[in-house]
Amino acid sequence: MNDILIELKTFAEKFNQDIEPLFKKSELPEAKVVSAMHYSVLNGGKRLRPFLVCQCASLLGSDYQKAFPAAASLEFLHSYSLIHDDLPAMDNDDLRRGKPTCHKAFDEATAILAGDGLLTYAFQILAMADYSDEIKVRLISLLSQKAGAFKGMISGQMLDLYAENASQNENCAALITRIEQMKTGCLLEYACQAGAIVGGANNQELESLTSYARKIGQAFQITDDILDVVGNQQLVGKTLNKDVAQNKMTFVSCYGLDKAKNMAQDLVQSAQESLACFGSKAITLKSLAEFILKRTF
Repeated sequence: MNDILIELKTFAEKFNQDIEPLFKKSELPEAKVVSAMHYSVLNGGKRLRPFLVCQCASLLGSDYQKAFPAAASLEFLHSYSLIHDDLPAMDNDDLRRGKPTCHKAFDEATAILAGDGLLTYAFQILAMADYSDEIKVRLISLLSQKAGAFKGMISGQMLDLYAENASQNENCAALITRIEQMKTGCLLEYACQAGAIVGGANNQELESLTSYARKIGQAFQITDDILDVVGNQQLVGKTLNKDVAQNKMTFVSCYGLDKAKNMAQDLVQSAQESLACFGSKAITLKSLAEFILKRTF
């Protein structure tokens, strides 16, 4: 596990250096929104999604530079979702990655605009990338679907809000699984699929990486739910025990702590088995799955 932590840290340091020039500094009053965008993207984070993009592309013979635009656009879109997720009308959170959330560091209106700015910038980066037109169209189309309101991330957020007031008779297992698949799983799935597309994957390779992504996505959310109950707030970097306070359905509330841990373990093992067609080349992705299971932040 130490090796994958070092690899993630090394990747994050390089990735952060490479996205820094994408933010143009200015003293003009309207540039406050760019400062808020910059703050939100570069205030920490594991860089799990861009790491997945680059690792899946590398697995298929493409280098970091080729994968970088797809990775950066995804991280910007992910950061937009976190800004909006933290707003008073949503999760009303004060901490993100151990620092004040965007609306606390700036103000609510600026945070909304910063999120909108990162969302639109994500697609601009893809449109300007040095990819073939075919790859650009595939990536832009796929990202808009995975982030959108039709079985995408926005649908998951809406369902998450609905679940706060759902009837106790609601099928908890089915509902929480749908929330995870859309709110968390969609972007992790896109990360692996985008890397596969950039790397020129065949159908079998794409299916294998998609299966891997779906399983680590659910394991990631289960671990998140577990950490909300038993995690260390300093390590996790966000307010804990909010799920119970907000009456949210989670894998822990549905299944209990022990069963949730066992589910995550089974999912990680199955995710690793999904990579069989890549042989020993998939060692980093297998280690990453193990990290998702055992992470403390």
